[in-house]
Amino acid sequence: MLNDPLANMMSLMLNNEAIGKSECLIKPVSKVIKELLRVMKENGYIGDFREVEDSRGNYILLNLIGSINKCGVIKPRYAVKNADFEKFEGRYLPAKDLGILFVSTPMGIMTHYDAKSKKMGGRLLAYCY
Repeated sequence: MLNDPLANMMSLMLNNEAIGKSECLIKPVSKVIKELLRVMKENGYIGDFREVEDSRGNYILLNLIGSINKCGVIKPRYAVKNADFEKFEGRYLPAKDLGILFVSTPMGIMTHYDAKSKKMGGRLLAYCY
């Protein structure tokens, strides 16, 4: 039984990148996972992905491009104001302007750079660099 599908997805991607695989099969599928993958693709961390429907539930077939050094979820999911992003950048990212934090905002899941430019806060979900 899976307790945190988002954490399982991140560790599966990281493990497949570490052993040099070019594809990854992600199961189970949720809206949050699909949105997080969309944002990762927009920022150049993963390649294309597609959802495949089968009789035992859907899964995502993901192309890896080898640009993930580290990724993971942030637990607990801290509530962050616009002014507090730099504190969490220092905590989860290795250097300034290296990597992204994924934030769940009222306007959807986005990077912390987008949230800062739109002057909004949210809840931290994950990080990737």
